[in-house]
Amino acid sequence: MAIPNGPSLFNSTSPLYSTTITYDNTSTADSTLNCSDWSHVPMTTAIPVIYSVICVLGTIANALAVCVLGHGSASRRTVANTFMLNLCVSDLLFLLSLPLWAVYYSHSYNWPFGLVACKVCGFLLHLNLYASIFFITSMSVDRYLAIVHPLRSQSARDPKRARLTCILVWVLAFACSAPYLYLRKLHYFEEIGVLACVINYPNHTLDMILVCSKIVLAFLLPLLVISCCYCAIGRHLLADTGLVRMQPSHSPNMPSFKSQESYSKPERPPTPCVSPSSSGSRPLEGRGLERVLWTVAAVVLAFFLSWFPFHCVTLLGILKSEGWLAGCWLDWTIETFTPLTLSLGFSNSAINPVLYCFIGNHFRGRLGGLCKGICACLKTRGEDQSQKRGSFSTRLSSFSRKLSDLKDLAIVEPSGPA
Repeated sequence: MAIPNGPSLFNSTSPLYSTTITYDNTSTADSTLNCSDWSHVPMTTAIPVIYSVICVLGTIANALAVCVLGHGSASRRTVANTFMLNLCVSDLLFLLSLPLWAVYYSHSYNWPFGLVACKVCGFLLHLNLYASIFFITSMSVDRYLAIVHPLRSQSARDPKRARLTCILVWVLAFACSAPYLYLRKLHYFEEIGVLACVINYPNHTLDMILVCSKIVLAFLLPLLVISCCYCAIGRHLLADTGLVRMQPSHSPNMPSFKSQESYSKPERPPTPCVSPSSSGSRPLEGRGLERVLWTVAAVVLAFFLSWFPFHCVTLLGILKSEGWLAGCWLDWTIETFTPLTLSLGFSNSAINPVLYCFIGNHFRGRLGGLCKGICACLKTRGEDQSQKRGSFSTRLSSFSRKLSDLKDLAIVEPSGPA
């Protein structure tokens, strides 16, 4: 959807992220005027459906996770649970704004909710983009410390420090998202008759700074840290398993020093990783090790596959705006794949609680206990109400019988002396 002689709804990213470019009134739309062979792919139906599915599934999963993690006792408020709770809250805040974006797409990029809603929803979108990735990175570092250096990291892996880290993450996410809160505007496109919620960059330099910082801070650096942490975890688990297999003469009561250092820890490893030792010093073997490694691989792949396509399209937009790439294929690729890759990135908000919570046996047990408690409470309340209704019915029946007896007595008794 290009607009002749004016800003384009599709520049470097989707209308959700940008872009009304006021520093160049010719914009990039002129390059698409002669691209009649590249037909526009309508997204006004597919994207709202995808957003609705993500919103429903993500809201249910994150709400259950928040209930379980927030309902736990003080002894269960571990470092991992603290990070996970904040991650779920971040995802929930964004998912609550997703229906408005679905309506936005279904109305062909016409925003009917006003300027305040435009700014708030745009801010929540970027806040979740940064906060969720920062929390995932923090959880990865915590898992690395808990599994690879459990003894040396005891002082660092403290719930109070975890809460301070969460506050720092929220502050950083707010700081990274603040420019988008200010730049988000409502712009009326006379050529197509829509009032779009877009980002109005005042100049090209600020545009490039924000877009590049988003790629670096919200993808490249977190991906590097996450990959390094989980590679170290995988090597550690494989090395310890190989060591134990090479030394079968160790008595169960006299484990090696390395096993003690690796697996004797005061706090259970973060969910969903299976505890490296199922019984004190017993090493993780067989299916337990395979489960941990597959979970580790799933975490890294989910993060990478969710956001890598979107940042690739964003990079193509940068190359186009700098004049390093051009052509109808580039315009069509950016216009078509930006909303699709953005939807894929949003799906990470629904995938996170599944990977970090529901895979873990401990979490599923707590969720089952919470559900049983709720069901028992509802059952007890229903029985109480049933007993109250039964008691009331009994009293009413007794009162009715008494009235009937009084009426019969009045009829049988003579009305006066003969």
